[in-house]
Amino acid sequence: MFKGEFHHNIDAKGRLIIPAKLREPLGEWFVLTRGLDECLFGYPMEEWKVLEEKMKALPLTKKDARAFTRFFFSGACDCELDKQGRVNLPANLLKYAQLQKECVIIGVSNRIEIWSKSKWEEYFAQSEESFSEIAENMIDFDI
Repeated sequence: MFKGEFHHNIDAKGRLIIPAKLREPLGEWFVLTRGLDECLFGYPMEEWKVLEEKMKALPLTKKDARAFTRFFFSGACDCELDKQGRVNLPANLLKYAQLQKECVIIGVSNRIEIWSKSKWEEYFAQSEESFSEIAENMIDFDI
């Protein structure tokens, strides 16, 4: 399970340190893809396979299902951590998430998310304002 918030910088070669607490559950090889809300999602291979099977089951005849799977899979790439715990971020994903230097890496249950620091601060401030309302709506999901 992934949890926590960590701040790291992308180096001049486009590499980002994955925090030590997240490396073991993430694994040496993992999948990085476009996430929602202009961040990146990182999945351990086992979690990716589960997600992949669920996506395969989506009906091809549904326009939204086709659009979502295209968005999700076209941005996906297998990534490897180097000996220093860094990942080389692909240019297309850097551009999508507007990652330049300062990043926030968060653990979110079965995945990690990589945010630009400014996007994360903006998102967090907006969510914080409505957290009570969001929590109230989660009652429907038995949380």
